[in-house]
Amino acid sequence: MEVSLTSSVEIMKQFLVIVLVAAAALSLTEAARARRDDKYTTKYDNINLDEILASDRLVDNYYNCIMETGKCTPDGTELRAHIKDALESDCSKCSKIQKEGAEKVIKFLYNKKPDKFKQLQEKYDPENTYYTKYEQRLKETSA
Repeated sequence: MEVSLTSSVEIMKQFLVIVLVAAAALSLTEAARARRDDKYTTKYDNINLDEILASDRLVDNYYNCIMETGKCTPDGTELRAHIKDALESDCSKCSKIQKEGAEKVIKFLYNKKPDKFKQLQEKYDPENTYYTKYEQRLKETSA
């Protein structure tokens, strides 16, 4: 009986070690995922914004995607998924290229497509929270 009890205790110890190792591995995996999620994907950072902004058709396509009135490209879907968070966090999860691109597009819309800018503002900033926060920056570039 003693041999069996010792054997059972050893098996339980091994099982406990395996469970603890698995829990630690899972914890590390979740921590790594959380760190990765601190930034938006850079998968679409190579998109040529100047080409898009020079084409009314492309601007309209992205606009319709963001307004949820048209189909989305994969990068448009990604943008739409994060636009609210990016506004709220001052693009803190954006790469440098994404921040520069966001500013370029917002200034373009503000200066060249004010109707679209206003409709986007009504959808994503109905209380003018972000507009008020960034208004000075927009006006500096429109002069």
